[in-house]
Amino acid sequence: MDYIKIRFTNFFDQSTSHTEDVFRARPINPMFVSREHKWIPPADIFETDEEIFIRVEIAGVEKENLKVEINSKAIRISGQRSGVPMVHDATFRLAEIQYGDFERIFYLPAKVDIDIVSTSFANGFLNIRLVKLSRNMTNKIIITSE
Repeated sequence: MDYIKIRFTNFFDQSTSHTEDVFRARPINPMFVSREHKWIPPADIFETDEEIFIRVEIAGVEKENLKVEINSKAIRISGQRSGVPMVHDATFRLAEIQYGDFERIFYLPAKVDIDIVSTSFANGFLNIRLVKLSRNMTNKIIITSE
């Protein structure tokens, strides 16, 4: 069994955006996008009372080029999809597949247990299962004398 590397962190790098702009306009024509643009793989997030599930479509990405970072409030999925060799005398009629770096940061709807995370990667989909922390958990506080 191969494993996907997950890095646990308390914060994400300051060099990246901390917001996931749901309403960000996607480029109309990828051929006119600057080279610094990061493509945005589509994702589904759904939850039950106990768990949060994330599914990201990243066909053509090698598992070695994936990185998942998580803390109790957010998860960052990043990586790179390599381009295919170009045919020298070819004329593109359509170019919709985006290549290069990608990143998605999702703020989670509930705190999760970062010690219980499972992932799988098959058929171009990265699946992540997160276990929610119980809201009914209480901590016993010991009162000490001075």
